[in-house]
Amino acid sequence: MSPFKHTFLAALIAAVAPVPAQAQNTSAPYLNTLAQSAGKLWFGTAMDTTTREVSDSAYMTVFNDTQIFGQTTPGNTMKWEFTEPSQGVFTFSEGDETIALAKATGKKVRCHNLVWSSELPAWVTGGTWTNETLLAAMETHIKTEVEYYGDGCWSWDVVNEALDSDGGFTSNVFYETIGAAYVPLAFQYAYEAVQSLGADIKLFYNDYGIEYSGTKHTAALALVQTIQGWNNAYIDGVGFESHYSTSWGASKASQLEGMSDFTELGVQIQVTELDVGCSSVPCSTSDLATQAQIYYDTVSACMDTEECTGMTVWDFDDEYSWIQPADYDGEGDPCLYYSDLSRHPAYTAVAEAIQGIDCSVC
Repeated sequence: MSPFKHTFLAALIAAVAPVPAQAQNTSAPYLNTLAQSAGKLWFGTAMDTTTREVSDSAYMTVFNDTQIFGQTTPGNTMKWEFTEPSQGVFTFSEGDETIALAKATGKKVRCHNLVWSSELPAWVTGGTWTNETLLAAMETHIKTEVEYYGDGCWSWDVVNEALDSDGGFTSNVFYETIGAAYVPLAFQYAYEAVQSLGADIKLFYNDYGIEYSGTKHTAALALVQTIQGWNNAYIDGVGFESHYSTSWGASKASQLEGMSDFTELGVQIQVTELDVGCSSVPCSTSDLATQAQIYYDTVSACMDTEECTGMTVWDFDDEYSWIQPADYDGEGDPCLYYSDLSRHPAYTAVAEAIQGIDCSVC
């Protein structure tokens, strides 16, 4: 990273000043402190340096508090279109800022992601590929990025959302050109890069709709076994995205069963993108109770599963959530904090789930 970026980030962090109490809430209970005290690696949050978060001092005051969040995931800045916009031309500046910001505030980073069908540059989606040439491009991309960020990443989501809801493979340039083998090959390339570094960087498969039994869950189990059986490939864990809505969510029992199915394969689990959208905004009293219950059940399932090692929400502030009413038929406010940085009842539910006490707000 350039000296300018180091200076910029240092100034940014130093400039985060206290803001009026009514505009934020950084009081106890502290989710990360509670989670770590209970034996988990962290309670964390996604965020992005490419959007307005980093210039929002109230937001950054909450984000920087490692008692609340001990880990971060870059929402977009490490995806292919950001890091290799032209073939062989790598731009890591945005990811550098994420890594530096995390280090400055004592957070671990789940780096996200190396191979996904979305947020790809046009040279990938529109290229004229053969199996050989696309594999070479994928290998170069994976190894260059893993080796560049090194142990600044606690883990990598190597492949993201390879499966459709029906359990088949998502149609994308990798599957259409290489076939299903692109997934274990991606893990092979990532593992080779980690080995070359001599680093302990965990490798994850990340997806939604695999948290509970069903066709996609079964397909994901088979995919993990394929990776495990692939020559010189390795997988450490599976990320349960856990995107829910107050109109539907997985029960604690179904999530416990889902986690058990994967841990029996010898991999760890992490809740990686947790949020629960209200069916309409503002959230009704009923929706807030349901939202709290789904957060509670998800966190409680992780707490009751030894091999579920950490939990991450997909941003904590409704203002910056990807789920906005205009885009999702009125659904919104899925986070633990409202846009004014007061807390949803779900925040209390999460704290109670971590501590193993009954939910008082569900």
